[in-house]
Parts: sequence; structure tokens; C-alpha cells
Amino acid sequence: KLGPGWRLPTKDELNMLYENKEEIGGFANNYYWSSTENDFGNAWIRSFGNGGQGFSIKGANGLVRSVRAS
Repeated sequence: KLGPGWRLPTKDELNMLYENKEEIGGFANNYYWSSTENDFGNAWIRSFGNGGQGFSIKGANGLVRSVRAS
């Protein structure tokens, strides 16, 4: 447990993380999940390897990177 205030990033926040991934560091060349949902079974993902993005079924493999407000 990370403590209070930590959560999955929104689609837009995940995009900011991707755009700054070299400066932030620690990302794998894999898909990362966001908290942005399309419906009950799908959420937005972004590849930190090739930049691909879109909605994916929630049962698919992927990583998470938590964020919190400063």
C-alpha cells in the first residue's frame, strides 16, 4: 500500500507520463493502464514501447504507475 492519495493516472495524465518518460525514468517497454474507462469491461492503455494507445479489455496484461497530487 502506497498511502493516501495514490491512484491510477487518467488518460491525459498517462499521456503526460509517456511524453516525459525519459526524464521520469523507470518505465518498461510495456502497456500501462489508466483509470479512464470506456465501459464496464474496457479501460485506456498506452504502450511505453511503441507509443500505441487505445481501449483494451480489463483482463489484458499491463502495468500500472501510480500518481498522486502534490
